[in-house]
Amino acid sequence: MKRSITNSRSLRRAAMSGAVIALLGCVCRTAPADDWPQWRGPTRDGVWREQGVVEKFPADQIPIRWRAPIGAGYNGPTVAGGRVYVMDRVTEPEQFERVHCFDAATGDKRWSHEYPCAYENVSYTAGPRAAVSVDEGRAYALGTMGHLHCLDAATGDVIWQKDLVAEYDVQMPIWGLAASPLVDGDRVIVQAGGANGACLLAFDKATGAERWRAVDDEASYSSPIIVSQAGQRVLVGWTGNQVVALDPVSGEQLWAQPFERTRMIISIATPVVDQGRLFVSSFYDGSMMLRLADDQLAVEEVWRRWGPSERDTDSLHAMIGTPRLDGAYVYGVDSYGQLRCLDATSGDRVWESLDAVPMDRWSTIHMVQNGERTWMFNERGDLLITQLSPEGFEEISRAHLIDPTEDQLARRGGVCWSHPAFANRCVFARNDREIVCGDLASD
Repeated sequence: MKRSITNSRSLRRAAMSGAVIALLGCVCRTAPADDWPQWRGPTRDGVWREQGVVEKFPADQIPIRWRAPIGAGYNGPTVAGGRVYVMDRVTEPEQFERVHCFDAATGDKRWSHEYPCAYENVSYTAGPRAAVSVDEGRAYALGTMGHLHCLDAATGDVIWQKDLVAEYDVQMPIWGLAASPLVDGDRVIVQAGGANGACLLAFDKATGAERWRAVDDEASYSSPIIVSQAGQRVLVGWTGNQVVALDPVSGEQLWAQPFERTRMIISIATPVVDQGRLFVSSFYDGSMMLRLADDQLAVEEVWRRWGPSERDTDSLHAMIGTPRLDGAYVYGVDSYGQLRCLDATSGDRVWESLDAVPMDRWSTIHMVQNGERTWMFNERGDLLITQLSPEGFEEISRAHLIDPTEDQLARRGGVCWSHPAFANRCVFARNDREIVCGDLASD
Protein backbone atom coordinates (compact mmCIF):
# COMPACT_ATOMS: atom_id res chain seq x y z
CA MET A 1 0.00 0.00 0.00
CA LYS A 2 2.78 2.41 0.85
CA ARG A 3 4.48 1.73 -2.47
CA SER A 4 1.19 2.36 -4.24
CA ILE A 5 0.72 5.73 -2.46
CA THR A 6 4.30 6.73 -3.27
CA ASN A 7 3.84 5.82 -6.93
CA SER A 8 0.55 7.71 -6.99
CA ARG A 9 2.17 10.81 -5.51
CA SER A 10 5.04 10.53 -8.00
CA LEU A 11 2.61 10.28 -10.86
CA ARG A 12 0.72 13.34 -9.58
CA ARG A 13 3.97 15.30 -9.24
CA ALA A 14 5.04 14.23 -12.72
CA ALA A 15 1.67 15.23 -14.12
CA MET A 16 1.84 18.61 -12.39
CA SER A 17 5.39 19.10 -13.64
CA GLY A 18 4.32 18.23 -17.15
CA ALA A 19 1.43 20.67 -16.92
CA VAL A 20 3.75 23.43 -15.72
CA ILE A 21 6.17 22.72 -18.56
CA ALA A 22 3.30 22.73 -21.04
CA LEU A 23 2.00 25.99 -19.56
CA LEU A 24 5.43 27.59 -19.75
CA GLY A 25 5.73 26.41 -23.32
CA CYS A 26 2.36 27.94 -24.07
CA VAL A 27 3.39 31.19 -22.42
CA CYS A 28 6.58 31.26 -24.50
CA ARG A 29 4.67 30.65 -27.70
CA THR A 30 1.98 33.20 -26.94
CA ALA A 31 4.25 35.95 -25.58
CA PRO A 32 3.53 39.33 -27.15
CA ALA A 33 4.76 39.48 -30.74
CA ASP A 34 4.83 42.27 -33.26
CA ASP A 35 3.14 42.29 -36.64
CA TRP A 36 4.78 43.61 -39.81
CA PRO A 37 1.64 45.04 -41.42
CA GLN A 38 3.15 47.30 -44.06
CA TRP A 39 6.31 48.26 -45.94
CA ARG A 40 9.34 48.36 -43.59
CA GLY A 41 7.39 47.37 -40.50
CA PRO A 42 4.79 48.69 -38.04
CA THR A 43 5.91 52.33 -38.24
CA ARG A 44 7.53 52.14 -41.70
CA ASP A 45 10.98 52.86 -40.25
CA GLY A 46 12.77 49.52 -40.73
CA VAL A 47 12.84 48.80 -36.98
CA TRP A 48 12.01 45.34 -35.60
CA ARG A 49 11.09 45.73 -31.95
CA GLU A 50 10.54 42.14 -30.87
CA GLN A 51 12.67 40.53 -28.19
CA GLY A 52 13.53 36.87 -27.62
CA VAL A 53 15.28 36.38 -30.96
CA VAL A 54 18.54 34.53 -31.58
CA GLU A 55 21.87 36.17 -30.80
CA LYS A 56 23.65 33.90 -33.29
CA PHE A 57 22.40 31.38 -35.81
CA PRO A 58 22.80 27.78 -34.64
CA ALA A 59 23.60 26.49 -38.13
CA ASP A 60 24.36 27.58 -41.69
CA GLN A 61 20.68 27.21 -42.64
CA ILE A 62 17.92 29.05 -40.81
CA PRO A 63 15.30 26.51 -39.59
CA ILE A 64 12.28 26.68 -41.87
CA ARG A 65 8.88 26.42 -40.19
CA TRP A 66 6.99 26.25 -43.45
CA ARG A 67 7.20 26.99 -47.15
CA ALA A 68 4.44 27.55 -49.71
CA PRO A 69 4.55 27.83 -53.50
CA ILE A 70 3.93 31.21 -55.17
CA GLY A 71 4.74 32.83 -58.50
CA ALA A 72 7.21 35.57 -59.37
CA GLY A 73 7.21 39.10 -58.01
CA TYR A 74 9.27 41.78 -56.31
CA ASN A 75 6.93 42.72 -53.47
CA GLY A 76 7.89 41.71 -49.96
CA PRO A 77 5.58 39.89 -47.52
CA THR A 78 3.62 41.63 -44.78
CA VAL A 79 2.25 40.02 -41.61
CA ALA A 80 -0.85 41.01 -39.60
CA GLY A 81 -3.39 39.24 -37.40
CA GLY A 82 -1.87 35.80 -37.84
CA ARG A 83 -1.80 36.07 -41.63
CA VAL A 84 0.89 36.66 -44.25
CA TYR A 85 0.18 38.64 -47.42
CA VAL A 86 2.17 38.62 -50.65
CA MET A 87 1.55 39.28 -54.35
CA ASP A 88 2.75 37.56 -57.50
CA ARG A 89 2.16 37.31 -61.24
CA VAL A 90 1.35 34.43 -63.60
CA THR A 91 1.47 34.60 -67.39
CA GLU A 92 -0.06 31.27 -68.47
CA PRO A 93 -2.65 30.74 -69.79
CA GLU A 94 -3.32 34.46 -69.28
CA GLN A 95 -1.64 37.33 -67.47
CA PHE A 96 -2.90 37.74 -63.90
CA GLU A 97 -1.70 39.50 -60.80
CA ARG A 98 -2.61 37.76 -57.56
CA VAL A 99 -2.85 38.65 -53.87
CA HIS A 100 -2.29 35.70 -51.53
CA CYS A 101 -3.01 35.23 -47.84
CA PHE A 102 -1.36 32.45 -45.80
CA ASP A 103 -1.68 31.32 -42.21
CA ALA A 104 1.36 32.79 -40.43
CA ALA A 105 1.80 29.76 -38.17
CA THR A 106 1.32 26.92 -40.67
CA GLY A 107 1.67 28.34 -44.17
CA ASP A 108 -1.76 27.05 -45.15
CA LYS A 109 -3.33 29.23 -47.82
CA ARG A 110 -6.32 31.18 -46.53
CA TRP A 111 -7.31 32.78 -49.83
CA SER A 112 -6.12 34.21 -53.15
CA HIS A 113 -7.55 37.04 -55.21
CA GLU A 114 -6.55 37.31 -58.86
CA TYR A 115 -7.39 39.75 -61.62
CA PRO A 116 -6.40 40.08 -65.29
CA CYS A 117 -3.40 42.34 -65.72
CA ALA A 118 -1.42 42.64 -68.94
CA TYR A 119 1.97 44.29 -68.49
CA GLU A 120 2.49 46.94 -71.16
CA ASN A 121 5.56 49.15 -71.62
CA VAL A 122 7.01 47.99 -68.30
CA SER A 123 10.55 46.73 -67.88
CA TYR A 124 11.43 43.93 -65.44
CA THR A 125 8.16 42.03 -65.61
CA ALA A 126 8.57 39.47 -62.79
CA GLY A 127 5.56 40.82 -60.93
CA PRO A 128 4.10 43.32 -58.44
CA ARG A 129 6.43 45.63 -56.51
CA ALA A 130 4.43 47.30 -53.72
CA ALA A 131 3.94 45.58 -50.35
CA VAL A 132 0.38 44.93 -49.18
CA SER A 133 -0.68 47.24 -46.32
CA VAL A 134 -3.04 45.80 -43.70
CA ASP A 135 -5.18 47.95 -41.40
CA GLU A 136 -8.36 47.35 -39.40
CA GLY A 137 -9.31 44.16 -41.21
CA ARG A 138 -8.57 45.45 -44.70
CA ALA A 139 -5.68 44.66 -47.05
CA TYR A 140 -4.63 47.31 -49.59
CA ALA A 141 -2.79 45.98 -52.63
CA LEU A 142 -1.33 48.08 -55.45
CA GLY A 143 -0.30 46.27 -58.63
CA THR A 144 2.35 47.19 -61.16
CA MET A 145 -0.15 48.54 -63.72
CA GLY A 146 -2.10 50.64 -61.21
CA HIS A 147 -4.80 48.26 -60.00
CA LEU A 148 -5.58 49.27 -56.41
CA HIS A 149 -7.65 46.82 -54.37
CA CYS A 150 -9.10 47.06 -50.90
CA LEU A 151 -9.78 43.49 -49.78
CA ASP A 152 -11.27 41.93 -46.69
CA ALA A 153 -8.11 40.78 -44.91
CA ALA A 154 -9.77 37.61 -43.58
CA THR A 155 -11.63 36.46 -46.70
CA GLY A 156 -10.10 38.21 -49.72
CA ASP A 157 -13.47 39.62 -50.75
CA VAL A 158 -13.23 42.87 -52.71
CA ILE A 159 -14.44 45.88 -50.72
CA TRP A 160 -13.53 48.42 -53.39
CA GLN A 161 -11.12 48.69 -56.31
CA LYS A 162 -9.69 51.27 -58.70
CA ASP A 163 -7.84 51.35 -62.00
CA LEU A 164 -5.54 54.31 -61.34
CA VAL A 165 -4.17 54.39 -64.88
CA ALA A 166 -7.63 54.75 -66.38
CA GLU A 167 -9.00 57.12 -63.76
CA TYR A 168 -6.00 59.44 -63.37
CA ASP A 169 -4.19 59.23 -66.70
CA VAL A 170 -1.05 57.89 -65.01
CA GLN A 171 2.24 58.38 -66.80
CA MET A 172 3.54 54.89 -66.17
CA PRO A 173 7.13 54.73 -64.88
CA ILE A 174 9.42 52.39 -66.79
CA TRP A 175 9.32 49.87 -63.93
CA GLY A 176 5.62 50.30 -63.12
CA LEU A 177 4.04 51.52 -59.91
CA ALA A 178 6.07 50.41 -56.91
CA ALA A 179 5.40 52.68 -53.89
CA SER A 180 3.56 50.78 -51.15
CA PRO A 181 0.18 52.16 -50.01
CA LEU A 182 0.30 54.12 -46.73
CA VAL A 183 -2.70 53.96 -44.39
CA ASP A 184 -3.03 57.08 -42.26
CA GLY A 185 -6.10 57.74 -40.15
CA ASP A 186 -9.14 57.10 -42.33
CA ARG A 187 -7.15 57.47 -45.56
CA VAL A 188 -5.01 55.26 -47.77
CA ILE A 189 -2.34 57.22 -49.67
CA VAL A 190 -0.60 56.10 -52.85
CA GLN A 191 1.98 57.53 -55.23
CA ALA A 192 0.59 57.07 -58.72
CA GLY A 193 1.97 59.82 -60.96
CA GLY A 194 -1.42 60.88 -62.24
CA ALA A 195 -1.89 63.86 -64.55
CA ASN A 196 -3.08 67.32 -63.54
CA GLY A 197 -1.67 67.39 -60.04
CA ALA A 198 -2.44 63.78 -59.05
CA CYS A 199 1.00 62.38 -58.35
CA LEU A 200 -0.03 61.61 -54.76
CA LEU A 201 -3.59 60.47 -54.04
CA ALA A 202 -5.59 59.87 -50.87
CA PHE A 203 -8.71 57.73 -50.74
CA ASP A 204 -11.20 57.01 -47.99
CA LYS A 205 -9.87 53.71 -46.72
CA ALA A 206 -13.36 52.26 -46.17
CA THR A 207 -15.12 53.38 -49.37
CA GLY A 208 -12.41 54.31 -51.89
CA ALA A 209 -13.81 57.80 -52.36
CA GLU A 210 -11.13 60.31 -53.32
CA ARG A 211 -10.14 62.57 -50.44
CA TRP A 212 -7.48 64.65 -52.17
CA ARG A 213 -4.94 64.76 -54.97
CA ALA A 214 -1.64 66.64 -54.83
CA VAL A 215 1.66 67.40 -56.55
CA ASP A 216 2.20 67.95 -60.26
CA ASP A 217 5.08 65.55 -60.88
CA GLU A 218 6.00 62.15 -62.25
CA ALA A 219 5.96 59.17 -59.93
CA SER A 220 9.04 57.62 -58.43
CA TYR A 221 9.27 54.17 -56.85
CA SER A 222 9.75 55.45 -53.29
CA SER A 223 7.10 54.80 -50.63
CA PRO A 224 5.75 57.80 -48.68
CA ILE A 225 6.16 58.12 -44.91
CA ILE A 226 4.71 60.13 -42.02
CA VAL A 227 7.09 62.25 -39.93
CA SER A 228 6.70 64.69 -37.05
CA GLN A 229 7.76 68.28 -37.66
CA ALA A 230 7.05 71.47 -35.71
CA GLY A 231 4.49 69.59 -33.62
CA GLN A 232 2.56 68.36 -36.66
CA ARG A 233 2.19 65.09 -38.53
CA VAL A 234 3.59 65.54 -42.03
CA LEU A 235 3.39 63.29 -45.08
CA VAL A 236 6.72 63.12 -46.91
CA GLY A 237 6.85 61.78 -50.46
CA TRP A 238 9.85 61.49 -52.76
CA THR A 239 8.35 61.95 -56.20
CA GLY A 240 10.07 62.02 -59.58
CA ASN A 241 11.80 65.40 -59.19
CA GLN A 242 11.43 66.53 -55.59
CA VAL A 243 10.96 65.68 -51.95
CA VAL A 244 7.61 67.12 -50.92
CA ALA A 245 5.70 67.47 -47.64
CA LEU A 246 1.91 67.51 -47.42
CA ASP A 247 -0.74 67.78 -44.76
CA PRO A 248 -1.89 64.13 -44.70
CA VAL A 249 -5.50 65.12 -43.95
CA SER A 250 -6.03 67.78 -46.62
CA GLY A 251 -3.21 67.19 -49.12
CA GLU A 252 -2.08 70.81 -48.76
CA GLN A 253 1.58 71.25 -49.74
CA LEU A 254 3.72 72.37 -46.81
CA TRP A 255 7.18 72.47 -48.41
CA ALA A 256 9.10 71.07 -51.36
CA GLN A 257 12.78 70.53 -52.06
CA PRO A 258 13.94 69.88 -55.66
CA PHE A 259 16.01 66.77 -56.34
CA GLU A 260 17.61 67.39 -59.71
CA ARG A 261 18.29 64.30 -61.76
CA THR A 262 20.72 63.75 -64.58
CA ARG A 263 19.07 60.70 -66.15
CA MET A 264 15.93 58.59 -65.69
CA ILE A 265 13.92 58.53 -62.46
CA ILE A 266 15.41 55.81 -60.30
CA SER A 267 14.42 56.89 -56.79
CA ILE A 268 13.55 53.65 -55.00
CA ALA A 269 14.77 53.84 -51.40
CA THR A 270 12.41 55.23 -48.77
CA PRO A 271 13.30 58.60 -47.18
CA VAL A 272 14.73 58.14 -43.68
CA VAL A 273 14.50 60.56 -40.77
CA ASP A 274 16.42 60.93 -37.51
CA GLN A 275 17.15 63.81 -35.14
CA GLY A 276 15.59 66.44 -37.36
CA ARG A 277 17.33 65.35 -40.55
CA LEU A 278 15.90 63.67 -43.64
CA PHE A 279 18.02 61.65 -46.08
CA VAL A 280 17.39 60.35 -49.61
CA SER A 281 19.70 58.55 -52.03
CA SER A 282 19.40 57.29 -55.62
CA PHE A 283 21.42 55.18 -58.04
CA TYR A 284 22.42 57.78 -60.63
CA ASP A 285 22.08 61.05 -58.73
CA GLY A 286 23.62 60.44 -55.34
CA SER A 287 22.35 61.67 -51.99
CA MET A 288 20.76 64.67 -50.32
CA MET A 289 20.54 65.52 -46.63
CA LEU A 290 17.85 67.94 -45.47
CA ARG A 291 17.31 69.59 -42.11
CA LEU A 292 13.73 69.76 -40.87
CA ALA A 293 13.03 73.07 -39.13
CA ASP A 294 11.74 72.41 -35.64
CA ASP A 295 9.71 75.60 -35.27
CA GLN A 296 8.07 75.84 -38.69
CA LEU A 297 7.14 73.68 -41.67
CA ALA A 298 10.26 74.25 -43.75
CA VAL A 299 13.48 72.50 -44.77
CA GLU A 300 16.98 73.46 -45.78
CA GLU A 301 19.55 71.51 -47.74
CA VAL A 302 22.52 70.45 -45.61
CA TRP A 303 24.42 68.82 -48.46
CA ARG A 304 23.92 67.23 -51.86
CA ARG A 305 26.60 64.99 -53.39
CA TRP A 306 26.93 62.69 -56.38
CA GLY A 307 29.67 61.16 -58.48
CA PRO A 308 30.30 61.34 -62.24
CA SER A 309 28.99 57.83 -62.97
CA GLU A 310 27.31 54.79 -61.44
CA ARG A 311 30.74 53.25 -60.87
CA ASP A 312 32.61 56.38 -59.85
CA THR A 313 30.26 57.40 -57.05
CA ASP A 314 30.56 59.98 -54.30
CA SER A 315 29.02 59.71 -50.85
CA LEU A 316 26.25 57.14 -51.52
CA HIS A 317 24.34 56.12 -54.64
CA ALA A 318 21.71 53.76 -53.19
CA MET A 319 19.63 51.51 -55.42
CA ILE A 320 17.04 49.13 -53.92
CA GLY A 321 17.90 48.98 -50.23
CA THR A 322 16.85 51.84 -47.95
CA PRO A 323 19.77 53.35 -45.99
CA ARG A 324 19.82 53.75 -42.21
CA LEU A 325 20.23 57.22 -40.69
CA ASP A 326 21.53 56.84 -37.15
CA GLY A 327 22.40 60.12 -35.45
CA ALA A 328 25.70 61.38 -36.83
CA TYR A 329 26.09 58.57 -39.39
CA VAL A 330 24.44 57.10 -42.47
CA TYR A 331 24.78 53.42 -43.38
CA GLY A 332 23.79 52.33 -46.85
CA VAL A 333 24.57 50.16 -49.87
CA ASP A 334 26.09 51.84 -52.90
CA SER A 335 25.42 51.17 -56.58
CA TYR A 336 27.47 47.96 -56.82
CA GLY A 337 26.91 46.55 -53.35
CA GLN A 338 29.49 48.52 -51.39
CA LEU A 339 28.30 48.86 -47.79
CA ARG A 340 29.28 52.36 -46.67
CA CYS A 341 29.26 54.55 -43.60
CA LEU A 342 28.95 58.31 -44.13
CA ASP A 343 29.39 61.30 -41.88
CA ALA A 344 25.83 62.64 -41.76
CA THR A 345 26.97 66.24 -41.40
CA SER A 346 28.97 66.30 -44.63
CA GLY A 347 28.38 63.11 -46.64
CA ASP A 348 32.07 62.19 -46.37
CA ARG A 349 32.77 58.47 -46.46
CA VAL A 350 33.94 57.03 -43.14
CA TRP A 351 34.44 53.44 -44.30
CA GLU A 352 33.44 50.91 -46.95
CA SER A 353 33.03 47.13 -46.72
CA LEU A 354 32.63 44.54 -49.46
CA ASP A 355 31.87 41.68 -47.05
CA ALA A 356 28.09 41.79 -46.75
CA VAL A 357 27.10 40.94 -50.34
CA PRO A 358 29.04 40.05 -53.52
CA MET A 359 29.84 43.15 -55.54
CA ASP A 360 27.78 43.61 -58.71
CA ARG A 361 25.51 46.14 -60.39
CA TRP A 362 22.43 46.81 -58.21
CA SER A 363 23.67 44.35 -55.59
CA THR A 364 21.17 44.61 -52.76
CA ILE A 365 20.92 44.44 -48.97
CA HIS A 366 17.81 45.18 -46.91
CA MET A 367 18.66 46.42 -43.40
CA VAL A 368 16.40 46.14 -40.34
CA GLN A 369 17.35 47.36 -36.88
CA ASN A 370 16.69 45.21 -33.80
CA GLY A 371 18.09 46.83 -30.68
CA GLU A 372 21.78 47.52 -31.19
CA ARG A 373 22.07 45.03 -34.03
CA THR A 374 21.43 45.45 -37.73
CA TRP A 375 19.92 42.46 -39.48
CA MET A 376 20.76 42.30 -43.17
CA PHE A 377 19.04 40.25 -45.84
CA ASN A 378 21.22 40.16 -48.93
CA GLU A 379 20.33 39.29 -52.49
CA ARG A 380 21.94 35.84 -52.21
CA GLY A 381 19.20 34.89 -49.75
CA ASP A 382 21.47 35.10 -46.69
CA LEU A 383 20.47 36.68 -43.39
CA LEU A 384 23.23 38.42 -41.42
CA ILE A 385 23.30 39.63 -37.82
CA THR A 386 25.70 42.57 -37.71
CA GLN A 387 26.89 45.52 -35.70
CA LEU A 388 27.39 48.84 -37.50
CA SER A 389 29.41 51.67 -36.01
CA PRO A 390 31.78 54.43 -37.16
CA GLU A 391 34.57 51.95 -36.45
CA GLY A 392 33.38 49.54 -39.12
CA PHE A 393 31.21 46.58 -40.12
CA GLU A 394 31.16 43.63 -37.73
CA GLU A 395 29.54 40.40 -38.87
CA ILE A 396 28.27 38.44 -35.87
CA SER A 397 26.50 35.58 -37.63
CA ARG A 398 25.28 34.55 -41.08
CA ALA A 399 22.92 31.84 -42.31
CA HIS A 400 21.09 31.00 -45.52
CA LEU A 401 17.34 31.55 -45.70
CA ILE A 402 16.10 31.18 -49.29
CA ASP A 403 17.63 30.57 -52.72
CA PRO A 404 17.90 33.33 -55.32
CA THR A 405 15.82 32.91 -58.50
CA GLU A 406 16.12 34.38 -61.99
CA ASP A 407 12.70 35.87 -62.76
CA GLN A 408 13.58 39.02 -60.82
CA LEU A 409 17.01 39.22 -62.48
CA ALA A 410 18.30 36.68 -65.01
CA ARG A 411 21.94 37.28 -64.15
CA ARG A 412 24.48 36.09 -61.55
CA GLY A 413 22.38 33.04 -60.74
CA GLY A 414 19.35 35.10 -59.81
CA VAL A 415 18.63 37.38 -56.85
CA CYS A 416 16.41 37.87 -53.82
CA TRP A 417 15.41 41.52 -54.13
CA SER A 418 12.21 41.45 -52.06
CA HIS A 419 12.26 42.95 -48.57
CA PRO A 420 11.55 40.31 -45.88
CA ALA A 421 9.09 40.72 -43.01
CA PHE A 422 10.05 40.17 -39.36
CA ALA A 423 7.19 39.14 -37.07
CA ASN A 424 6.33 36.52 -34.45
CA ARG A 425 10.07 35.95 -33.91
CA CYS A 426 10.23 34.71 -37.48
CA VAL A 427 11.43 36.01 -40.82
CA PHE A 428 9.18 35.75 -43.88
CA ALA A 429 10.88 35.91 -47.28
CA ARG A 430 9.99 35.14 -50.87
CA ASN A 431 11.64 34.41 -54.19
CA ASP A 432 10.01 33.65 -57.56
CA ARG A 433 8.95 30.15 -56.54
CA GLU A 434 8.03 30.14 -52.87
CA ILE A 435 7.50 32.03 -49.65
CA VAL A 436 9.18 30.70 -46.51
CA CYS A 437 8.90 31.27 -42.77
CA GLY A 438 12.22 31.02 -40.92
CA ASP A 439 12.37 30.50 -37.15
CA LEU A 440 14.37 33.16 -35.30
CA ALA A 441 13.15 32.52 -31.74
CA SER A 442 15.88 32.20 -29.14
CA ASP A 443 14.03 29.35 -27.39
